[in-house]
Amino acid sequence: MKTSATRTRRAALAVAAAVLAGLALPATASAAPNDARNPGDAEAAPARYTHQTLGWQPCTGQPALDCATMAVPRDWHHPGTGADLTIAVSRHRAGDPAKRKGTLLMAAGGPGGTGLMRPMNLANGAPKVAAAYDIVSFDQRGVGESTRAVCQTPEEFQEFLAGDYRDQSPEAIDRVVANAQKLAAGCQERSGDLLPYLTTEQTAHDIDLFRALLGEKKISYYGPSYASMIGAYYGTLFPHRVERMVLDSNIGFEGTWEQFELGQPMSFQRRFDEDFVPWLAARDSTYHWGSTPEEVHAHWEQRRAALHDDPITAGTLTIGPNQLDNGAIGAIYGEANFPILAQALTAVDNWQGADPAARTLAGKVFGHYLSPEFLAEYFSVTCADTPWTRDMDTWIERGAENTARWPLVGARTLAFSAVCAAWPTAPAPKVKVTGAHLPTVLMLNSVHDPATYYEAALGAHRALRGSRLVTVAGNGDHGQYPSANTCVTDVVERYLLDDRAPEHDLTCQSPKAS
Repeated sequence: MKTSATRTRRAALAVAAAVLAGLALPATASAAPNDARNPGDAEAAPARYTHQTLGWQPCTGQPALDCATMAVPRDWHHPGTGADLTIAVSRHRAGDPAKRKGTLLMAAGGPGGTGLMRPMNLANGAPKVAAAYDIVSFDQRGVGESTRAVCQTPEEFQEFLAGDYRDQSPEAIDRVVANAQKLAAGCQERSGDLLPYLTTEQTAHDIDLFRALLGEKKISYYGPSYASMIGAYYGTLFPHRVERMVLDSNIGFEGTWEQFELGQPMSFQRRFDEDFVPWLAARDSTYHWGSTPEEVHAHWEQRRAALHDDPITAGTLTIGPNQLDNGAIGAIYGEANFPILAQALTAVDNWQGADPAARTLAGKVFGHYLSPEFLAEYFSVTCADTPWTRDMDTWIERGAENTARWPLVGARTLAFSAVCAAWPTAPAPKVKVTGAHLPTVLMLNSVHDPATYYEAALGAHRALRGSRLVTVAGNGDHGQYPSANTCVTDVVERYLLDDRAPEHDLTCQSPKAS
């Protein structure tokens, strides 16, 4: 799960690429005439979609990128039914055309993140890859500049996240369930004709049309976070179209979203308790939150209880217990954010005495979590990709158990799972990931990743037969490439640039652990 598409190292990059060595694409391109289907691949797109031309123009606000749009079927299984959807796509040209290896296509994480501007981020973070590849991306169906889903008003979004998810009183539980059911009903009311088709399987078909319109016979893929699942599904449906594939910070894509999300309360609590809390305790002289992990925990609970009784309000900003949790959830995606979270906690601890800059920082950390647009896509995908338990009493019981054991994220188990329990559409067709017909897939995962936890990566690795897993030890960051870790960088770039996959699984130590 990705908690903020705008935060560096908290929102993971997701990349896929079509590779045809030595060829430079023209300013506009349409599908190659010999784009024949290979045995084992899903059905190719109908001609009326593959005969489109991508009319590249400089992207608004980022002239170093080219932007275009393509039309896709609302439902790839019945392409003649319903109005087409619009998918916004982008491209960053290879920096060294003479050594160009192909096209690298990026998808966004989340679900709920936007991908259109991401090629610029990867180009800046991985200049060697940017020299060798055209880097392209897109806003997935349902988000950004593509055909979007709408589920909530801003006021309904704020109400969904309001209060204290730890509260197990009957009144609080009823309110959480009612808000979740209202969100699902709002999606049906405002986007009902779109919801059944906002799935990872449908997005995989969109990617293959994009590949065809780029004129590429094969693509290489780099995708962290939710984009690892997009890549795994794409590789399953179109294995012969994949040249190289890197999956970074992996969803448990061999199972269901329900199974995967039930593991996240543990992994977020582990990251908080074992990484952030000791880090903060070691800096008591700076932040004054306690000199031992036990003191930091006690301070956290004291401050959270105070916000339950008396939330901070300043204009449109409210910082209550859920907002405190959400700020921490978002920040612990990357260790580089630990000082920012600590500074924000210091301001919350003494709001009246905090200077304006400290209050502004705290407002950003605790007051800007997700968005109505993000949640619309997030629930559309996670609730519809795979089956969910529909019995609400089950989720009330699991919510109470997770709240008691792993409160940071476990407390919101009921709020989020109840949306999927009330989801109005049937699950999408099952995609069973096996690795059949794929080249060696490179997988990356840190051992303390809070969102895409290591245990899920191991399951995904086992399912994706023939893959190689790079375990990043001494680290809990979400998204491992590009980064300052030279071990990871060397492995990924040997694979993408020199066609050299590791012979076996391996471990990279984080720089500080080394």
